[in-house]
Amino acid sequence: MLERSELADNALQALHDEDYDVPFNTQSLNHDGLIFMGGRVSESLNGEWTFCVDLLDTGLRQKWFAMLPEAPEDRTEPWDYDPYMGDTVPVPSNWAMLKEKWYFFEGSTWYTRPLDVDEIAETKRTFLRFGAAAYDCKIFLNGEFVGNHYGASTPFCVELTGKLKPGRNWIMACVNNTRTRDRVPMRNTDWFNYGGLYREVSVFQTPKSLIKDFFLYLVPDGTYSKLCAEVTIDGPLIEEAVELNIPSLGIDIAVLLDETGKARIEFAAAPDLWCPETPVLYDVTVTYGEDQVSDRVGFRQIERRGTDIVLNGEPLFLRGISVHEDDAVLGKVTSEADLHRRFDHARELGCNYLRLAHYPHHELAAQLADELGFLLWEEIPVYWAIDFENPATYRDAENQLCELIKRDRNRASVVIWSVGNENPDTDARLEFMKGLADTAKRLDPTRLTSAACLVNHAQNRIEDRLAAHIDVIGLNEYYGWYEEDFEDLAAIGENSDPDRPVVISETGADGVIGEKGPTKGLFSEDYMAEVYTKQIATLRQLAYVKGMSPWILYDFRVERRQNIFQNGYNHKGLIAADKKTKKKAFHILADYYRQIAAGQGNTRKAS
Repeated sequence: MLERSELADNALQALHDEDYDVPFNTQSLNHDGLIFMGGRVSESLNGEWTFCVDLLDTGLRQKWFAMLPEAPEDRTEPWDYDPYMGDTVPVPSNWAMLKEKWYFFEGSTWYTRPLDVDEIAETKRTFLRFGAAAYDCKIFLNGEFVGNHYGASTPFCVELTGKLKPGRNWIMACVNNTRTRDRVPMRNTDWFNYGGLYREVSVFQTPKSLIKDFFLYLVPDGTYSKLCAEVTIDGPLIEEAVELNIPSLGIDIAVLLDETGKARIEFAAAPDLWCPETPVLYDVTVTYGEDQVSDRVGFRQIERRGTDIVLNGEPLFLRGISVHEDDAVLGKVTSEADLHRRFDHARELGCNYLRLAHYPHHELAAQLADELGFLLWEEIPVYWAIDFENPATYRDAENQLCELIKRDRNRASVVIWSVGNENPDTDARLEFMKGLADTAKRLDPTRLTSAACLVNHAQNRIEDRLAAHIDVIGLNEYYGWYEEDFEDLAAIGENSDPDRPVVISETGADGVIGEKGPTKGLFSEDYMAEVYTKQIATLRQLAYVKGMSPWILYDFRVERRQNIFQNGYNHKGLIAADKKTKKKAFHILADYYRQIAAGQGNTRKAS
C-alpha cells in the first residue's frame, strides 16, 4: 500500500504518463493457469462489492489499488475515489442493468471486496476463480498487481498462495469493456456490449500438488470400446501415478505420470453411448495424493462422413435454434432457472441441438445439456472484421478458444467448436482461422470444427477457402430478409456442390409483436412467418443441408438496432424478449422439426 506522501507524488506523475496501463496489460491469467474444478469445494465471493466507474482510467493512473483503507476523517490529503466505501453493486451483474446513467458506459470500472483469512495453511494453495469478466480484467490483492485476463466470456484463475495475510485482505478488480480494433470481438458487433463481473467469483484451496486438468473421452476409432484419459498435475510430483475410478464401468486403474506431470492412457471399456434420446452419464473420480476431482461424463462419437454428420454411427440432422445470453432484466447474467426455460422452449420446438452464439456461454449450459440430452455448437467471438493481421489479436482469440475447450471438453453435449462468424475471406483471415481450427483439433480430437462462412452472392456459391479446413460449413443466409430471391438459396447448393455437411447456422426475419409492431410488411409477425414458411419449403429440398439453427430463440438487446420498431432490440426471436410470448414462426418451425423427427422433413434425397 502507498503511504500518503507517495500518493501525492503519484498523482502528479499520473497527469503526464500515457503508458500508465502498460505494466498491467500482461494477459498473464490465461488458459495455462486454469484449474479443473469438478468436485472442488469453493467459497463464493458473490454478493455486494464496492464499485466505481472510471471513464478516464484515473484509478490506474493514480494507483487507487494501492490506497490504504482509512476513515475519511483521518485523511490529510484529498482523494478522487475511495475503493473501500461508496456505491456497491451485486456480483454477478452487468452495470448497464443497474443504473440508467451506466447503461451505455464503456470503460474501466473498479470492484473491491474484503477477503478474511483466519490462518494461512502452509500445506495448501489458494486460488481465485472468475467465471467471466467483460472484457479486460486486472486483479490486485492488498495493493499488489497479481494478473491480467483478456476475454469477456471465459473463466480464469488467480493464484494467491504466498500473497495472503492473516486477517483482512482486499481484492480489487479493474474491469474494462471498451471495444477496440485489436480485441476479440472488435468494435463492431451485433449484440449489446455488457460489462462487469457477470459470472460467479469464488476462492478455493488445493494441496501443493493438484490435478490441474482432466480430459476423458471415447476414442474416436469407430469401435466404441476404448476410453482415453489425459491428466495434468501441477506442483511437486509426489507419486508416480494418478488413480482413475469409474465405478459403474468397473474401472479402477493407475495412470503413470511422465516427468512433466502429464499422464495419458487408453483402456478397454464398454459404456452405454450418450445421445439426445438416452443421455447416459458416468460418475468419474481422479485422485492424486491429497487432491481429488470428479465429473459426470458421457461417451459418444461425433464425426463427418462425406456430407453427413454422424453420431454413434447414425446419420444425424441437427434440429436447432441459435441462442444469445441476454435477458431484459439481468442482461448477460445467467441463472439456472433461465437455462432450464431455454431448454424447455428448445424441447417444445422439437430441437435436438442449440447454437450458443456468439461467445462462450455459462458453463452450466453445457452441464445441463449433458443431462437433458441436447447437442451444442459452442464458439468464440471471432466476429466480422477482426484484426486478422495482428499477432496479439490471434493470441487473444486462441486463448479464448483454449479456455473454452478446457472448460467444456468433458461435456458430451458439445459436438462442434466454431472458430468464427461471417469473416471476409482474406489471406490473413484464412491463416488466422486455420490456426484456430488446428488448435481445436490439437486440444480435442473428438469433436467437429466449424465456422459461419460467407457466400459469394454474385455467383451464388460457397467460396470460403476456410471450408477446406473445417468439418462442417456453417452457412448464414437471410433470404426473404437481407437477401431477396429464394431461388438463389436453392442455387447455392447446385453451384457449390459441397464435399462436407452444411448447417444453416443462421436464418430468419424480424417480427415485432404487440402495440408497437406493424400489421403487415417488414418487421411484422406475419412477414416473419412467411419468411419461415418459404425458408422451410426451400431448405427441405437441399440434401446437402444437415441441420439448421435459425436466428434466434429470444429477442435480444443490441445498440445498433434503432428504427421505430426495433428500439434497441433485434426482434428475430421466435419468442419475444419477455421469454414467454411465442410468435407465429415458432409454431411453423416446430411443425417442420416434428416432420423431420418423423422422417418426413426432406423431400429430396442425396444421390
